[in-house]
Amino acid sequence: MDMAFTHVCLWTLLTFVLTWTVFYVTNRTKKATKPADAVLEERKDGATDVIIVGAGVGGSALAYALAKDGRRVHVIERDMREPERMMGEFMQPGGRLMLSKLGLQDCLEGIDAQIATGMTVYKDGKEAVAPFPVENNNFSYEPSARSFHNGRFVGKLRQKASSHPNVRLEEGTVKSLIEEKGVIKGVTYKNKVGEETTAFAPLTVVCDGCYSNLRRSLNDNNAEVLSCLVGYISKNCQLEEPKNLHLVLSKPSFAMLYQISSTEVRCGFEIFPHNFPSIANGEMETFIKNTIVPQIPPKLRKIYLKGIDEGAHIKVIKAKRMSATLSKKKGVIVLGDAFNMRHPAIASGMMVLLSDILILRGLLQPLSNLGDAKKVSQVIKSFYDIRKPMSATVNTLGSAFSHVLIASTDEAKEAMRQGCYDYLSSGGSRTSGMMALLGGMNPRPLSLIYHLCAITLSSISNLLSPFPSPLRIWHSLRLFGLAMKMLVPHLKAEGVSQMLFPANAAAYRKRYMAATAL
Repeated sequence: MDMAFTHVCLWTLLTFVLTWTVFYVTNRTKKATKPADAVLEERKDGATDVIIVGAGVGGSALAYALAKDGRRVHVIERDMREPERMMGEFMQPGGRLMLSKLGLQDCLEGIDAQIATGMTVYKDGKEAVAPFPVENNNFSYEPSARSFHNGRFVGKLRQKASSHPNVRLEEGTVKSLIEEKGVIKGVTYKNKVGEETTAFAPLTVVCDGCYSNLRRSLNDNNAEVLSCLVGYISKNCQLEEPKNLHLVLSKPSFAMLYQISSTEVRCGFEIFPHNFPSIANGEMETFIKNTIVPQIPPKLRKIYLKGIDEGAHIKVIKAKRMSATLSKKKGVIVLGDAFNMRHPAIASGMMVLLSDILILRGLLQPLSNLGDAKKVSQVIKSFYDIRKPMSATVNTLGSAFSHVLIASTDEAKEAMRQGCYDYLSSGGSRTSGMMALLGGMNPRPLSLIYHLCAITLSSISNLLSPFPSPLRIWHSLRLFGLAMKMLVPHLKAEGVSQMLFPANAAAYRKRYMAATAL
C-alpha cells in the first residue's frame, strides 16, 4: 500500500515536472519566434515608437505605413489647415506605384485628380507628343501620372493616417530636438494652445519640408537656390489635350500648363532671381503679358492669359537643389525635402519620397526594438545605399533637364537644348526611354547615362552639320564639356559605384518595382 502510494506520488511529480518543462520550453520558443507586431504589443500602454515631425505627404504616408506594422506613431504638424501649395501637384507613374504599395492609392480618389498620359513639348513653333511607354518590361503598373491640388491630396493622407488607431496626429510647432550623448530622444514642441511640452520616442523622423528648421541641427548640407517658379491658376477652363502636361521651351526658360482639376489649369514659368519683376506693383503681370504669353503656342494662349486677366493669385517658390547626407546623430532620420531636393521641373519629389518611405518601412519591419540605436543606425545606413537607384537617377535627371530648359545665346548650350527636343520628339526607343526615366518607371542610373550620352552625341552631330568647320568643332567640344559638367558632379555626389554598378538597380527594381504589394 505504502509502495503503491509512493509510485503514484512519483508519477504525479514526474508528470508535473514534464508538463511544466514542455510549457516553459514551448513558451520560450514562441517568444523567440514572435513576429514584430506581437512583440510590439508587450510595450507599456501609451509608449510611442516613432515621432514624426510634419504631416505633409511624407509624414502622413510614413505614419500610416508604420502604424500598419504595429508601431505607435505620434505625428506633430505645425498647421492642420489644408495646405495651399504650388508644388506637389503632379505624381509620376512611379510615384503612383509606390503609393499603391503603401496601401494609399485611394487617397488620389475624390480630389478631382486628373489623368496624365505624357507631355507635349513645344519649341520654335513645333510640337511633339511624348507619352509614357505603355509596354515597359521594367514597369508592371498603369503607366499614367496624376495631377491635382496638393492640399486636397495631403488632406486625404492625413485623414487616412489619423484613422488608424496607432496614429496620434497633433497640431503643434516643434522647437527643438532632445539630445543625450549624440542620441535624439524626442522633441520639444508647443501644442495648439501654446503650452510647451515634450514627446519621447526611440526614433524621430524629421519630415518638415524644404524650410525645415531642424535640418541644420542634424546635417551640414545647404540648399542651393537655382531659380524661381512663378505660377497661378486659370479657372473654369480645360486644355484641348487635358491628359498631357504642356511644356514650352520659351525664354528665359520653360513655361508649362497642366490640368489640376476638371475645370482648372495650372500655368507657370521659370525665372531667375537677378531679374525678378515685382508682384506688388504689377510688374510681374506686365512681364507675363508682354514676355511670356507671346511665346505660348496659340492654342494654349487664351487659357494662359485667362488667369492673369481674372486677377488670379500669383505664387512664387524657389527652386532648390540639395544633396542627401546622413546625420551623424543616432535615433533620428531626415526625409523628404528636408533631406534631399532636386529641380522641380521633372516633378519627381513625391515619387522619391514615397520610394524612401517604402524602403525605410521595409528595413524597420524586422526590428522589434527601435530603442536599439546601433541597429537602427545600421538600418539608416542601409536605407541610404538602397535608395540610390531611384534617387540618383532622379537627382541627375533633374539637374540635366533643368540645364537644357534654359534658353541661351551660347551656340553650344542652344545646340544641347535643341538636341534634347529632337531626341524627345524622335519617337521609338528614344522617346519611350526618356519618358520611362522621367516617369520613374525605369530608375536605372546606367540607362540615364546612356540617354544623356546619346543626346550629347546627337547634338554634336547636328552642330557639326553640314561640315565640321573649326568653329563648329570648337562649339562641339564645349558642348561635350557642358554635358560632362552635368554628369560628373552627380557621379561624385551620388557615388560612382551606386551609379554604375547595375546589380544595385536590378535589386531595387526586383524589390520595390514589382506590382505586388509589400
